[in-house]
Amino acid sequence: MANHVSASFLTRANALFRKNLTYQKSNIWSNVRLIVIPFYLCVLLVGIQVLFDTQVNNSPDNRCGCRCIDEKNGDGKCERKSCGLQYSNQTQASFCALPNPPPLLSLLQIPSPETRSVDRAHGSCRRTGSCPVTILVTGNNHSLGATLSQNLLDTSFTVNSSDNFFRNLAYNVLGTTSEADYTNYYDPGIHSDLPIFQIQPRCIPPTNLSFSFRQSPVTFHKEVRCVQGLVLWRNNSVEVNDEIFKVYRQGNPEEIINEVVAAFDLLDTGKNNFNVTIWYNSTYKGNFKLQDRRVKYVRVPRSVNLVSNAYLQFFRGSGTKMLLDFVKEMPKQESMLRVDIASVIGPVFLTWVIVLLFPVILNSLVYEKQQRLRIIMKMHGLGDGPYWMITYAYFLVISTLYIICLMVFGSAIGLKIFRFNDYSIQFVFYFLCINLQISLAFLVSSVFSKVKTASVVAYLYVFGSGLLGGSLFQFLLEGLSFPRRWILVMELYPGFSLYRGLYEFSVYAIKRNLNGSDGMKWKHFSYSAMDEVFYIIIIEWFLTLIAAYYIDRVSSSGKDPLLFLKKVFKKPPSPQRQRHGSTVTIGMEKLDVAQESEKVKQLMLEPSSTSHAIVCNNLKKVYPGRDGNPPKMAVRGLSLAVPSGECFGMLGPNGAGKTSFINMMTGLVKPTSGTALVQSLDICQDMDRVYTSMGVCPQHDLLWETLTGREHLLFYGRLKNLKGSDLHQAVEESLKSVNLFRGGVADKPAGRYSGGMKRRLSVAISLIGSPKVVYMDEPSTGLDPASRRSLWAAIKSAKKATAIILTTHSMEEAEFLCDRLGIFVDGRLQCIGNPKVLKGRYGGSYVFTMTTSSEHEKDVEMLVQDVSPNAKKIYHIAGTQKFEIPKEEVRISEVFQAVEKAKGNFKVFAWGLADTTLEDVFIKVARTSQAVNVFS
Repeated sequence: MANHVSASFLTRANALFRKNLTYQKSNIWSNVRLIVIPFYLCVLLVGIQVLFDTQVNNSPDNRCGCRCIDEKNGDGKCERKSCGLQYSNQTQASFCALPNPPPLLSLLQIPSPETRSVDRAHGSCRRTGSCPVTILVTGNNHSLGATLSQNLLDTSFTVNSSDNFFRNLAYNVLGTTSEADYTNYYDPGIHSDLPIFQIQPRCIPPTNLSFSFRQSPVTFHKEVRCVQGLVLWRNNSVEVNDEIFKVYRQGNPEEIINEVVAAFDLLDTGKNNFNVTIWYNSTYKGNFKLQDRRVKYVRVPRSVNLVSNAYLQFFRGSGTKMLLDFVKEMPKQESMLRVDIASVIGPVFLTWVIVLLFPVILNSLVYEKQQRLRIIMKMHGLGDGPYWMITYAYFLVISTLYIICLMVFGSAIGLKIFRFNDYSIQFVFYFLCINLQISLAFLVSSVFSKVKTASVVAYLYVFGSGLLGGSLFQFLLEGLSFPRRWILVMELYPGFSLYRGLYEFSVYAIKRNLNGSDGMKWKHFSYSAMDEVFYIIIIEWFLTLIAAYYIDRVSSSGKDPLLFLKKVFKKPPSPQRQRHGSTVTIGMEKLDVAQESEKVKQLMLEPSSTSHAIVCNNLKKVYPGRDGNPPKMAVRGLSLAVPSGECFGMLGPNGAGKTSFINMMTGLVKPTSGTALVQSLDICQDMDRVYTSMGVCPQHDLLWETLTGREHLLFYGRLKNLKGSDLHQAVEESLKSVNLFRGGVADKPAGRYSGGMKRRLSVAISLIGSPKVVYMDEPSTGLDPASRRSLWAAIKSAKKATAIILTTHSMEEAEFLCDRLGIFVDGRLQCIGNPKVLKGRYGGSYVFTMTTSSEHEKDVEMLVQDVSPNAKKIYHIAGTQKFEIPKEEVRISEVFQAVEKAKGNFKVFAWGLADTTLEDVFIKVARTSQAVNVFS
């Protein structure tokens, strides 16, 4: 390795970084399309918000009602516009200004008659509206409970013309079937046309009364109806709870199950303490949302007042009462509906936008894996460290720019989910999310080998995260019955942790839009659930990155990722099988192969020797048996030494083990036993250092479709530590040597190259930087004769200071390029030598060919027998015959004389005498070796 300095970590990282930038530049329109998608979704959100503002927020129904006043001549023209409660319907009233909110009657929530459960015998009460309602009482003291139960309900209803109207009504137990509205400024129980109900122990005719009262500026006329109230004692709170719950289970119609108005647990109430638990109905009509329970409290004060008065009357007499005149809301300004629909649906859209980066990253990683680009980069010296650092940083920079563009554009067009929350906490959240996303892409890429499959799965993850987040996760998040610990478990799924953070941003943006409160700030971090989201993302990021790196390192070394578990259960190898294999190997060795083995043994005693670039010592590869098949021995004890400046050619039939040998030498698979030294470095221990001085031309072209030939060579040249003018000069020379320099071919994308041009580029890549060792797998496949000759000249010129191992099926290529040849059959070298020696050793025959008419075939056979008694017929068809004639039995002049003599006896159409070709040698050795192996 003298005169050859390997590239440093930063040099290799710089090479990959420049390649990625070039690749990014060549795919600029893909990047534009990627950025347009979040812009489009943001614009769509704004469009939805504008439409919602027009049709809902700014609708006349969602603001205080107004009326045009004609004050002059009655011509119908609007001289003055007046707004207020008197002009508002039920929906509009909640938006009106209320500087002095009106007092509200304190009413109980009473189930409507048609919804009360009764038995069949009393079913007619639904038609008459006379079904009773129930008040349940329980406690520790039965006698006290019975007394208080009698004091809960009054037996009369009176309304007089007293100025203190609400004080007058406070003596009565009133209720309504109208559910409380979403604001306490407006109570449908008073403003609607429905009657008010007086709950009495018995309803004595006449049961219907009416009265009028004024709540400025409106006068209300209300009808009062009597409804029977049953005050029932229950033994304990469990019975009360079960009876209340029967309403939701739609109990047996044979039972009398009256819907409950209220229930009281007196607990340990006595003379010295008053301790009561009250059940009240806040889930009427199935409204379970937490934020809607607040408005139900307007129905609670009357329940508290009932039991309080009953307790006072028990101690102080029937004339003692704690009156509840009314309930009243706080003053408010006029308002209008301000629903930020973009923030409401924003988490779903933004989840899609951010997770959209995942398939882009995953497809890029799987594409390099599918096209084997990662492997070829590693073979040319790009280590795992530079690859991980630059690739991760590359995706992180792209993702960060993507997120910044999203935040800037979303804020610029007015999305409040961006504008109303602190930008620093948003950026940190998004930054953590994209880091987790990149790590997850690295981990998931180890599972897939096809881009199409990975793409389908990735986009299912994208849309599934948004849809499941909006329809399932948010529903469970807002529900009170779902355990909080399971929410934490669900957030371990990265899509849900992302959605949870966006949901918190959405909630704070909606709150600020409604009441002007602060958006999400760092001071809200600990109690907004963002702290648990951050912790989950950081921990998952750390663990995912470690798992991805471990699996990548183990997989790239050819090991099973679960190897550390399998070692415990590993079975010892069978000694009998090993002895059998070694015995056969020794028995099959030829003299030249044995001499090569002895040479290797001598070289192994001097491991520091640099005279031979490649030394393979008893290299073996056994693939484990699968599906009941026995183990396959692909390479059986290969010993080989290749000095610098030599091109060694490996010939052999398909399945002989050549590819397994090349894979071991290039680090794709580990040898089962034996070892090899490349520039005195062990391939089992120092493969990363071996890569720095190695070039590879694989059987299939591994190229980036959008990079040009020049850009490929610049990248690989930098990996070989070429810089500045030396780099550009080497690139120019490489392009010229493989005939890719003229006509602007060098600056065209490799995807537009023909098969032959790609092959020439692959050869140029393997030779750039003058590597000390080069492996070429059928380098001239698919080339025309002229291009093949030009390529051979480039390879022959490059081998002066390089050891080349070349596999080929072209005998012409082997003779032209190779200094030595080895014929490889059934995992063994059968012979080694230069082409002339091999032809002389295995080709000791001439091939005689003659074509005549069919009736003279016997004459040809007699002619050959006369010339050489030991000649063998090797071919015969339609008058054409071929014979092998041993060289030691005949002279060429004798063959010519015999043919001339034969021409006088019968007509000869054609004849020829040829020496043995390398192809004949290959066929002969392969057939002989295969026959011996079958026999063995």
